[in-house]
Amino acid sequence: MDLYLKDKVIIVTGGSAGIGRGISMALAKEGAIPFIIGRTKEKVDACVKEIEALGGKVGKAYAELTDAHECENAVKSALEQFGQIDGLVNNAGVNDSVGLEQGSVEDFVKSLHKNLTHYYTMAKLVLPELKKNKGALVNIGSKTSVTGQGGTSGYAAANGGRNALTREWAVELLPYSIRVNTIIVAECYTPLYDKWIKTFDNPEEKLAEITKNIPLENRMTSEQEIADTALFLLSSRSSHTTGQLLYVDGGYTHLDRSL
Repeated sequence: MDLYLKDKVIIVTGGSAGIGRGISMALAKEGAIPFIIGRTKEKVDACVKEIEALGGKVGKAYAELTDAHECENAVKSALEQFGQIDGLVNNAGVNDSVGLEQGSVEDFVKSLHKNLTHYYTMAKLVLPELKKNKGALVNIGSKTSVTGQGGTSGYAAANGGRNALTREWAVELLPYSIRVNTIIVAECYTPLYDKWIKTFDNPEEKLAEITKNIPLENRMTSEQEIADTALFLLSSRSSHTTGQLLYVDGGYTHLDRSL
């Protein structure tokens, strides 16, 4: 199916690792132009080289997303390089384990800034271009906003905010035909997840304990499956879909775990 994404410029925050990298690679393979924004130069450069080696077009900017000025410079760079922005994937964030019992107010506020504020910053900066192009905005969210996890108040609250902003922006941007949706991720096997699993004495047993509770096929969600959904939401093939929270999680969040 042609997603009509050829030569569309899509900004992907945190687009050089994990889910973000998966989305960037999928965009390039579809003929779109991912513009990767990340703070780690080595990872961004490596992802760019990989896409270019496959014959894809790609742009990049280095930025600490908690710094609004750096975000602004990154968006300006995208416009200088390509002259347009057709979509935004807000992806970057980290489950930083800022809890209630063990956390502090200061760390909680920092977690919100690290995981939520830049979603607003980036959306604000690209909005003029999205208005011109009737672009699309995709947020990446987490099951923690719905299920809770324990010991991660900051991250859970930030993801609850992402969900709320998705609905709020979908309403506000209706006059411009800008669609806004969120993909809720549960158990997705990324390099960061792999690193976490390996901290256990019995990583294979720990992974099996987790996957047995994922109803559909008792396996982790792949980065590719998240990316495929993101591309659909960015494309005009989903032209009447907005304000939605899409759970790409093998039924983990809502189906009976005893299945």
